[in-house]
Amino acid sequence: MTVKTTLSFTDRHHRFLTDKVGEGVFASQSAAVAAALEQMIRDEEERAIALDAMADEIRARMRTPHAEYVDPEGAFAAARARIGVVRQG
Repeated sequence: MTVKTTLSFTDRHHRFLTDKVGEGVFASQSAAVAAALEQMIRDEEERAIALDAMADEIRARMRTPHAEYVDPEGAFAAARARIGVVRQG
C-alpha cells in the first residue's frame, strides 16, 4: 500500500535529493526518502539487537561469582608491558 503525503525539506536536503535523482541513484525523491526510512528502520532494529545482547551479557556477568573474577592488574599487565605503559599508583 502506498500513502501519499506532503513533506517539507530544507534547501540543503532538497538539493541533495534532487542531485541523487539526477545522478540516477534513485528513481525519484520519494524513492530516496523511502530508502532513507528503510535504513533508519534497519538501524533501529540493529540497535535493539545490540542493546539486548549487551543486557544479556551484563546479566550473565552479574551472575558470575566473585571467585571467578579476573584480576585486572594481571589481565592488563602484559598489554601494559607491551606498549610501555608504567602504572603509577
